[in-house]
Amino acid sequence: QVQLVESGGGLVQAGDSLRLSCAASGGTFSSYGMGWFRQAPGKEREFVAAIIWSGGSTYYADSVKGRFTISRDNAKNTVYLQMHSLKPEDTAVYYCATRTRPAITISILGRLASYDYWGPGTQVTVSS
Repeated sequence: QVQLVESGGGLVQAGDSLRLSCAASGGTFSSYGMGWFRQAPGKEREFVAAIIWSGGSTYYADSVKGRFTISRDNAKNTVYLQMHSLKPEDTAVYYCATRTRPAITISILGRLASYDYWGPGTQVTVSS
């Protein structure tokens, strides 16, 4: 059973930076890709960024492109989300997820239903 644990959330001011981590463990961890999603109060969970383990190809939501960077450390089975120029509208619970099966295109990683395992989430609050 794969387990994902997010960390690094917190309360920051607008314009600040924050780095989230997602550590994967459990059994023989094998993943095709990892994604970050977020859910603000009263809103649906939305895609933020994704990365393919092999090769490191990345994919971003337009709302975070140029401000957020997803990366991975294969040796540590850990994925990171570096967030810069944070805005109050970035306030949400951030979740990481993993997809074990290959995908035809990286854009598939932008869909919630594409993932097999999810972490419990970490809160990010950006004050104005």
